[in-house]
Amino acid sequence: MIDEYVTHSGGCHCGAVAFEVEAPAKMVASDCNCSICRMSGYLHLIVPRSAFSPAAGCRCADGVQIQHRDGASLFCGRCGVKSFYVPRSNPDGYSVNVRCLDSATIEHVEVQLFDDNDRPSSEAKIRGLSQEI
Repeated sequence: MIDEYVTHSGGCHCGAVAFEVEAPAKMVASDCNCSICRMSGYLHLIVPRSAFSPAAGCRCADGVQIQHRDGASLFCGRCGVKSFYVPRSNPDGYSVNVRCLDSATIEHVEVQLFDDNDRPSSEAKIRGLSQEI
């Protein structure tokens, strides 16, 4: 279900965190069933680092960063929304919250389950999504 890449704009609720990401208009996203992702409604789009860039004037550095085993989560320091982070499964890329993207550039989202109860198998399915195309 992959088609040509477009530039998507995204950010947090208050606008302090803003970014652009190159990704398909018809995308595949992962819905993780861990308690954090489930409760926050995070829908993962994994992209290479080169496909992600903070927007001009982004106050990403003002966010609250939490380091974890193989990555880091960045929450907006004003509104608390986590719109992107470096995932353990793909530490050379970013996980962007599809729900934080401007819907005008999204044609379709195919949602696939990421089963945190079987993390090794789930990670194996998405490993490599952050690799350059």
